[in-house]
Amino acid sequence: MVTVRYFAAARAAAGVSEETLEVGTLGALRKELAARGDRLAQVVQVASFLVDGQTCHEADAPLPAAATIDVLPPFAGG
Repeated sequence: MVTVRYFAAARAAAGVSEETLEVGTLGALRKELAARGDRLAQVVQVASFLVDGQTCHEADAPLPAAATIDVLPPFAGG
C-alpha cells in the first residue's frame, strides 16, 4: 500500500487531497489514475511524481512498501 498525495490541479481532478492505494510500480499508479477520467488523465500525463521525496521517472521501478507518492502538476508563477 502506498499513500498518494495530490497537489493543486491534481487535487482538484482527483477530488481528494490524499488516498491509499495498492500499486506496485509508478507505471501502474499512472495507469490506475488515468483510468478515472479525462481530467485526471490529463493531469497525470504532465505531472511529476515524487517517491518518498525523490523524483521518479522509471515506470517499471518497484514502489517501496508504505511509500508516499506526491503527484505534482506543472505550477505557474514564480
